Amino acid sequence: MEDIKHQSDIDLESYFMGFTPNRLFKRKPRLFERAEGNYLYGSNGEKVFDGFSGLWCSGMGHCHPKIAEAVGRQMRELDYVAAFNMSHPKAFRLAERIGAMAPGDLNHVFFTTGGSDAVDTALKIATGYHRLKGDATRFRMIGRERGYHGVGFGGISVGGMVANRKMFATLMIPGVDHLPHTHSLPDMAFSKGQPNWGAHLASDLERLVALHDASSIAAVIVEPMAGSTGVLVPPTGYLEALRRICTKHGILLIFDEVICGFGRMGENFAAQRFNVKPDMITFAKTVTNGTQPLGGVIMTDEIFNTFMTTPEQQNTIFHGYTYSAHPVAVAAACAALDIFEEEGVPARVRALERTFEELIHSLKGEPNVVDVRNIGLGAGVEFAPIDGKPGQRGYQITEALLDRGFYSRWTGDNATLAPPFFSTESELAQMIETMRQVIREHATMN
Repeated sequence: MEDIKHQSDIDLESYFMGFTPNRLFKRKPRLFERAEGNYLYGSNGEKVFDGFSGLWCSGMGHCHPKIAEAVGRQMRELDYVAAFNMSHPKAFRLAERIGAMAPGDLNHVFFTTGGSDAVDTALKIATGYHRLKGDATRFRMIGRERGYHGVGFGGISVGGMVANRKMFATLMIPGVDHLPHTHSLPDMAFSKGQPNWGAHLASDLERLVALHDASSIAAVIVEPMAGSTGVLVPPTGYLEALRRICTKHGILLIFDEVICGFGRMGENFAAQRFNVKPDMITFAKTVTNGTQPLGGVIMTDEIFNTFMTTPEQQNTIFHGYTYSAHPVAVAAACAALDIFEEEGVPARVRALERTFEELIHSLKGEPNVVDVRNIGLGAGVEFAPIDGKPGQRGYQITEALLDRGFYSRWTGDNATLAPPFFSTESELAQMIETMRQVIREHATMN
């Protein structure tokens, strides 16, 4: 491993980092050279509790020996095989295993390399499905304000985060509309778990159906819990209402579970946590515990079987990726799911959820804290913005927290937390108390 103790020896200008204020970062670079369990270790000896599980992806802890062993063994056995017209046995075993973990008849998996291309794949599958059913007029996609669905052109089109869209607006796909987001401070601030207010917002889908006509709408895509925008928890009854309206009008419902899937909600998938079955689920991140790029789309028997009606010697779908079901990524996923089952991840998350909830909500009443939201092992703390400087308070608080040894994610004037599944109650308590101190110290900043 390269010795990075002397950061002055590194050309920090070579790497153009995504979703990062590059100039700020390069004035104070955060470089980590190893990780173990719940902690990251910096080049200068600092130890940081990974309170965001990487980027929502390393929930089972860093450098798990079972995953490391599986990846190394796979590299020695089969490093790569073409993803088209051939494959390898573990890909089919993993697909079967994921299908068995998903609810109902979501039994079939299309593998991708991550969350962004999983979303774009799901949108393609939705369009192709309707075309094969003789409903080629169904092309329109419905997303949601403040939604995040990756950075592909399909994903930013159905996504609803303005900063992700405005630079690339001329390239977005046509025919997309958006549901309103579900967050209202006056009506749901400091709700624990699902808010009681907001189920009626799903009825806006009926308005969009009346505006565009159901015959033009292919799919609705939402995150069951919107994580990237600061943890927006679905109101009680909201997802159920979306499911009813989609079924009524023949519209496919897609749950983007790139963040929620594989334990974060205390179930295999958020669909099970909220007891709502979509037609497709996108996944990535925790499926390999963040160790290898892998994602995918889980679909119902109906969707899969419709594609199987195409001519036998023709490509069933003119879509795919060089690294779909990459042998090394699949090996990492198989090992990660072994850990998931053997160490009882969903039960562990459910056992920690109430403790985490009480700790995070203890920040109510602290200076400038205007909301706290939580579900499973995910939480958002929202701060009142500084006049004329939106996002500045959130950035400074999360940076100060990192200086104290706790990593959380800055999202505007929100600090977002997604602690590892095997966090101790002591680690969680220390993280929240440190955040409390930081919030108080920054109470009068401008």
